[in-house]
Amino acid sequence: MKAYKLRALHRDLGYFYVGLIISFAFSGILMNHRSSWHPDKYTLESEMIEVHLNTKGRELDESELKSLIKTLHIEDKFKRQLIRKGELRLAFENTEVAIDIKTGKGEIVKFIKTPIISQTMGLHKNTSNWWIYYSDIFGISLIVIAVTGTLLVTHGKHTFKKRGWKLALAGLIFPLLFLILVA
Repeated sequence: MKAYKLRALHRDLGYFYVGLIISFAFSGILMNHRSSWHPDKYTLESEMIEVHLNTKGRELDESELKSLIKTLHIEDKFKRQLIRKGELRLAFENTEVAIDIKTGKGEIVKFIKTPIISQTMGLHKNTSNWWIYYSDIFGISLIVIAVTGTLLVTHGKHTFKKRGWKLALAGLIFPLLFLILVA
């Protein structure tokens, strides 16, 4: 392919996807830190609670769950329950409950979605068929942008053959080392 066609393809795909690239990058950065804070929601109200649980380390059955939700006066759409690190966790649409299984002490946190940030982060979580196909096309386009970018400079000391391959190799080795050593 001629250099001017590569430049045009690289430029046009870059222009077309610039908004999505920035959205994915921004929300990806936020998601990297979601274990220390919830960027897609913010707390409206927090309430300390104490209840009697008889779970014996298991998840609640349907009647126990309904009874606990009624006791806690939660009128929110239930999503799931989970036991993690000695805590019973209940997730609702706009409420989270964490209760220590041994002591029955816990907390109810009510929150709302953070405008724009929550929707942007949803790009990473969306699994609808049309979005999956669009994301696949986006992924292929990013590969094309990356490859055409390596082929744009064809003369001088900054070509891919002379210098770029070293940077590309370093950029590939770093995440591989991270995966091998840390993950």
